[in-house]
Amino acid sequence: MQTHNVNVPITVTGRHLEITEPLRDYVTKKIEGLPLDYPRIIEAKALLIFHSHRHRQECEIILYCADHLTIEASSESQDDLYAAIDDTISKIARRMRKHKTRLQKHARPRHNQTIRHIQEQVFETGVLETLKEEIEPVIIHPEQHRVKPLYPDEALLDLELSDRPFVLFHNLKNDKLSLVYRRKDGDYGMIVPEDTHAGTAAAQP
Repeated sequence: MQTHNVNVPITVTGRHLEITEPLRDYVTKKIEGLPLDYPRIIEAKALLIFHSHRHRQECEIILYCADHLTIEASSESQDDLYAAIDDTISKIARRMRKHKTRLQKHARPRHNQTIRHIQEQVFETGVLETLKEEIEPVIIHPEQHRVKPLYPDEALLDLELSDRPFVLFHNLKNDKLSLVYRRKDGDYGMIVPEDTHAGTAAAQP
């Protein structure tokens, strides 16, 4: 019986460091050694980085899995890149197990899906526009963000399977653009901007 992932396309790239064959083989074997279970891995990418200004080494791994699922994790180490790789693989494995457990525990028809342990907060557009930082923000690394159609608990799962601070999604429950995010207390929150312009336009004769 097959117990490991084989023939999975794995790309290993380096930033500010050279990817040697032993290093490439180590990462490849670690990814192939992940449990052959749901979610099924379709493609894997590993990025190994040397931060010269901090003298730290980082490993970032992204798994593209079946059912449009993406699992990602990263770890840093002061002087041992192999330790960073091991720690990243451990995070990936835990998130895969968490995903499988959640599916088994909360499997139900879509029309019954509800958000769990997320306190929904609704802000008017005007409130969001008045929030300002004391320091002028600077866009250092602009990113493209694909807005996926999800139910709130699916967006929460997407957030738990990544290191991202938030997930922006098209809420299938209310047909609105919504955002789930990590709170400092370890809990989760959800923002659903309210379109006040629509109500104003409807009130005009």
